[in-house]
Order: sequence, then structure tokens, then C-alpha cells
Amino acid sequence: QVQLVESGGGLVQAGGSLSLSCAVSGRTISNYNMAWFRQAPGKERECVAIINWGGDTLYADSVKGRFTISRDNAKNTVYLQMNSLRPEDTAVYRCAARASWGFTTLARDYNYWGQGTQVTVSS
Repeated sequence: QVQLVESGGGLVQAGGSLSLSCAVSGRTISNYNMAWFRQAPGKERECVAIINWGGDTLYADSVKGRFTISRDNAKNTVYLQMNSLRPEDTAVYRCAARASWGFTTLARDYNYWGQGTQVTVSS
């Protein structure tokens, strides 16, 4: 079985930073596409960042230049560094893993999910 556990969420003022972690157990992430999704009340789930097996990354336009996704294969952990946070970034952030070839931003294409961690950005 594969389990993903997020941590690092919390309350931060606009302009501040947070770093999220997603620890994966049960499988190595070396050859997985890993992604961070978020969902705010009244909004659809959004894929904010992806990192593939080779370290290539993709970002949603809404976070490009502010967020950085990275992975540490030795620790079997993926990270999301969030800088210059805005109130619009407030959401539940979830880590997801896809054990298949290819990039995708579609939530339904991901096989494994974390429980989510709340990020709240105040004005």
C-alpha cells in the first residue's frame, strides 16, 4: 500500500512563506509523477505543481514564480515551497502520486492521495 502524508500547512500573513512536505511510504517516488493540488471553498480542485521522474516541473499560472516543487528521493518526500503568499492561495493542499508515464493535471489520473493540509493566508 502507498500512503502520502502532508505537513507544513498553517496560518500565514500575505507576503509570507510556507513549505509543505509530503512523505510517501510503501513505494519509492523515484519513478512517479508527483503533484500538489489545492481546493478552496467554492472553487474547483486545481493542480498547482507537478514534478516528474526526471525532475521536470510544471506550474499553474496562478503560482508560477512564487511556488517551487521539489523532491528528495532519498527521503521519499516531495516539497512545495510557497513564497509571496496571497489570500487567494488559501486552500486545502493535497499531495498526489501517479504511477504511470506522462504528465497530467487531471486529479482523476492520480492514483494516490494525501489527507490534505490547510493553508490559510490572511490579509
